[in-house]
Amino acid sequence: MIQFTALLQKFDQKGEKTGWTYIEIPAYVTDALSPGRRTSFRVKGQLDNLAIRLVALLPMGKNGDSDAAFIMPINADMRRSIRKEAGVSVQVELAIDTDPLPVSDDLLACLADEPAALAFFQTLPKSHQVYYSNWVEEAKSIDTKTKRIAQAVTGMAMGLGYGEMIRYFRKQKAD
Repeated sequence: MIQFTALLQKFDQKGEKTGWTYIEIPAYVTDALSPGRRTSFRVKGQLDNLAIRLVALLPMGKNGDSDAAFIMPINADMRRSIRKEAGVSVQVELAIDTDPLPVSDDLLACLADEPAALAFFQTLPKSHQVYYSNWVEEAKSIDTKTKRIAQAVTGMAMGLGYGEMIRYFRKQKAD
């Protein structure tokens, strides 16, 4: 694990990242974790005393005086757990995380009953499979989860990616 101290920062106006809290990951850290990497990758480790896993480092390119080419978004749950906000330093320990991304067992069970949807799902990149899975698992009620599984399976049977499926069912609801 590589250890360093980072300052929690917050984007002002930065497109879709506006308002995000993040830490910059020094180039020496990303070079040690994944030499020559220019695309996002997942890490595990600790922020202060909070254990983290399957957290993505996002490429940002060179930023002015900063030598950081990557950032780690720090979501609200993480900030609450470490009891810190933007402007405060955190102790960081990172290692590359090669654990597979989890996929919803309920979604997989329903896909098994629909061969066309399962075949499409298996052609998707792992990250896109996880979009579907997270959407299903983030449902707050059984009814919502059931509805999302039905929509996901139907969308995949139609050959729709995650974003296309969301737009399709929004349009159906509006009509």
